[in-house]
Amino acid sequence: MAKQQQDELVFVALGGVGEIGMNMAAYGFGPARSRKWIVVDCGVTFGGPNQPGIELIMADPTFLEENADDVLALILTHSHEDHYGAVLDLWPSFERPVYATAFTSAMLAAKRAADHIVDNVSIKPMQVGKPFTVGPFTIEPINVAHSIPESCALLITTPAGRVVHTGDWKLDPHPVGGPPTDTKRFGEIGADTSSPIALICDSTNALKDGTSPSEDEVASTIAALIAEAPHRVVLTTFASNVGRVISIARAAEQAGRQVVLSGRALHRISGIARELGMLEGIAPFLDQDEYKSLPRSKVVLLCTGSQGEARAAIARISRQEHPMIDLNAGDRVIFSSWAIPGNEREVIDIQNLLIDRGIEVITQSDALVHTTGHPRREELKRLYDLVKPKVLVPVHGEAAHLESHARLGRQHGIETVVHARNGDLVRLFPETTHFPGEVRTGELYLDGNVLCTPDESGVKGRRRLMFGGHIVVSLVIDNTGRMVGAPQMAIEGLPEVEDDEESIADLIKRALNGTLKSIPPKRRSDPELVSSALQRAIRSEVGNFWGKKPNVAVFVHGV
Repeated sequence: MAKQQQDELVFVALGGVGEIGMNMAAYGFGPARSRKWIVVDCGVTFGGPNQPGIELIMADPTFLEENADDVLALILTHSHEDHYGAVLDLWPSFERPVYATAFTSAMLAAKRAADHIVDNVSIKPMQVGKPFTVGPFTIEPINVAHSIPESCALLITTPAGRVVHTGDWKLDPHPVGGPPTDTKRFGEIGADTSSPIALICDSTNALKDGTSPSEDEVASTIAALIAEAPHRVVLTTFASNVGRVISIARAAEQAGRQVVLSGRALHRISGIARELGMLEGIAPFLDQDEYKSLPRSKVVLLCTGSQGEARAAIARISRQEHPMIDLNAGDRVIFSSWAIPGNEREVIDIQNLLIDRGIEVITQSDALVHTTGHPRREELKRLYDLVKPKVLVPVHGEAAHLESHARLGRQHGIETVVHARNGDLVRLFPETTHFPGEVRTGELYLDGNVLCTPDESGVKGRRRLMFGGHIVVSLVIDNTGRMVGAPQMAIEGLPEVEDDEESIADLIKRALNGTLKSIPPKRRSDPELVSSALQRAIRSEVGNFWGKKPNVAVFVHGV
């Protein structure tokens, strides 16, 4: 008689473990051969210098596609891009419901409209404190404080055990625009000893000691900076941080100023927040076309571009290219944000342009004008004490964050700490076991309107072009092996130095003529042989002159 397979609760990260962003996790329950799966979050990260032309990167969903019949639903913890930004690209093909809060649902709808996306997903409403069932999983959203409204941790309950998946969170005792993290509920979960608990926990700030400053401390600082300013005050922040927008609006009202919005994302998200009743008591915002009608001492301009985006409002203002907004010496600009790694240079360039014009720039280095939405080490320890997990799996972070979090968990006495990475399958219960590299993972690039793998994207070729330029040569050879007419050349991305005795075009012609003469006439009738020889010669000759080897393509035509 065959041995009956055991029901297991397993976890696998498809993205976000070993990197910042692109968060996507799957939980499976049942025997190994017939597990049912739910997915938590479906986010993006942003292309960097090594991915020229690529704006968004998302987790490869091949594993889920291979198990599509057993994938039951997607649950979104909140609507930051790194947690929900890939939903409209990846999820329509699954034809499975997406569970989301009212704010996240509205953000998805607005994203779909703004990006002109045809495909849609089925949204099921999710409310904090109201458990719902998906197959063998019971899921309870738990309110957590974060830098966007309606952020949730998830209590996932199965017959084998329970999981607290934190999402992004912090223990802010005085958040703005929403309730604090529900520590009472976390304590109740920890006090229930009927089944074991695994904690899948945010590691973003695990390297930092202490506790994160509260949002109301930032509000106090911003209020003082606005009240004391003699002229215009401009703030740029993450558009999704509705709490920060509320703080700025209240500070402006206290100082007798009006808030002007500039930037589509701010208009879109503040409109959603107002429709959902999150901006009660906040006066309507003015559009940028009313900016010039306000006295300098009566305006607070809130604009997009905190990450240095070239076309965003603050970047255009800094370059004096904005059609409706300009600043004068003595005005004050507050960067109520931090630069996501990779964006630092662009942000600093904007700040320097403003400073050069006599505009005062204030950043988090000067005053408490921004705070994180993620827990520091004392907050992590407080959550351990509340939840009392048997198993800890650090997620949401690069290697340094994950390892620091793992050490903290061990030092705090957690029985089992799993060092997982993307693609590792972790059996949480029963008998926690780690299976490295069990699941295929990878990345997909959104290249313009095309979703493709890195190999399909052509990015490797773009990198070569960035560093080596491109030379294209086209020539015709007759049946005697002689070149007919002059070769046609296109040279892109190589230096043109006027006082050099010989130009790169001259070098190429010399390499062509010399190489053709070195090939026996009978063999010149082979276009592939001639093309290959000329390509090597041109690359070598130009490389000796330039010190870099260019990309070369040679087309040989016969007559």
